[in-house]
Amino acid sequence: MRNFARGWTLELKDRKIRVNSMSPGAIDTPALATTTGLTAEQAEQAVAQFTTQIPMGRRGMPEEIAAAVAFLASDESSYITGVDLAVDGGMAQV
Repeated sequence: MRNFARGWTLELKDRKIRVNSMSPGAIDTPALATTTGLTAEQAEQAVAQFTTQIPMGRRGMPEEIAAAVAFLASDESSYITGVDLAVDGGMAQV
C-alpha cells in the first residue's frame, strides 16, 4: 500500500488529491486474540508477551486508529501527502 500511495501521490497531485496510507500496529480488538488458532489462555499469554515489545507498553485502541484516519482526511493535514503514518506505539522505530 505504501508504494501505491507514493505513486498515486505524484499521479493525482494536479487534481489536488492527497494520498496517504496508514500502518496500524497491534490494536486491542477481539480479533487480536481469536484469529491465532490458540486457546484463550495461550492467546492471552502471546498478546501479553508481544505487548511488552511495544515501546509505548500497550496495544492501541480502535479509537486511536480512527482519530489518525480522521486527521489524514481533514484539512488539518492539507500539507501531508505521500506518507505512511505508522500508528503502532513506536514499533516501526525499533
